[in-house]
Amino acid sequence: MIKVQQISTKIILSLTALTLVSGCFDDTSEIKTHMAQVQATTTNYIDPMPEVNPFNHIAYSADDLRSPFVLPRPEAIQQKMQQMAGCLSPDTNRRKQPLEKYALSDLTMRGTLGDASMLWALLEASDLSLHRVALGNYLGLYNGRITQVSAKTVKIIELAPDGSGCWVEREATLNIVQSEESNK
Repeated sequence: MIKVQQISTKIILSLTALTLVSGCFDDTSEIKTHMAQVQATTTNYIDPMPEVNPFNHIAYSADDLRSPFVLPRPEAIQQKMQQMAGCLSPDTNRRKQPLEKYALSDLTMRGTLGDASMLWALLEASDLSLHRVALGNYLGLYNGRITQVSAKTVKIIELAPDGSGCWVEREATLNIVQSEESNK
């Protein structure tokens, strides 16, 4: 039985080898014809490199100017406003107070301290710092001066630029914020 299997394996191997060898002697004239046609129609021309424009360096000359990606400081805006003669204008020589770096919308009245002779308002800034202010203190971005402090409100007179170089007075009010517990 073993000899029969060996003989049948030899026959299968020899038939396979004959089949593979017979494929090597195929007619390759079609492939040669196609290759000759492609070589005859293909050009050896390569497009020239595109012309490179020379690089012109332009020096950056705005180092001393304000970056357009940073918000301007309120003092810088106010200093650049032209002041016209005979117009209402803020005192630029006055020393700024701590609450003048916050907009009025960033200030919240939280309560009051004092008695009938002197009343202070407690204002909370957007950075959660608490400040005690009284009559005559300045706050806000537009030279706001406190004109009245009461138990429920702080009245402020601001000087706002009108765009033509003059300033106009406008009145603003900060009201006390009621806690959620007292509203229930």
